[in-house]
Amino acid sequence: MSIDLASFTPGLSLTGGLLIGAAAAALVLFNGRIAGISGILGGLVGTPQKDAQWRVAFLAGLIGAPVLAGLLGSRIAPDIQAGWGEILVAGFLVGIGTRYAGGCTSGHGVCGISRGSIRSVVATATFMASGFLTVFISRHLLGG
Repeated sequence: MSIDLASFTPGLSLTGGLLIGAAAAALVLFNGRIAGISGILGGLVGTPQKDAQWRVAFLAGLIGAPVLAGLLGSRIAPDIQAGWGEILVAGFLVGIGTRYAGGCTSGHGVCGISRGSIRSVVATATFMASGFLTVFISRHLLGG
């Protein structure tokens, strides 16, 4: 196994993790809400809610921050070697998984584990194991 040193950015990764943690902490402290992206987005679908404003603002920041960084010249987006069909199928499968798990990686992995939720520990372990298995299969068994 080798590390791609050109893509190895522990400082940026640590900074990103700290910012995600700070955003999740601020949302729970000031709004009493868990920063689970699937729940935030799901709360906008269907009947209008009184709390739609913070949900839209959160999602706008989630999308707008990397767009702004890109406009300022930062190369932060990964090079994805997949077509639109593969991306759409993958997104659909992730959506199904978040429904079955009762939340997404951000809700379970960042917020749930920090609250000591056993359900979140199990869900996050399942997410991670599925990711490890997918990479192993695609790289070693399918020759990708």
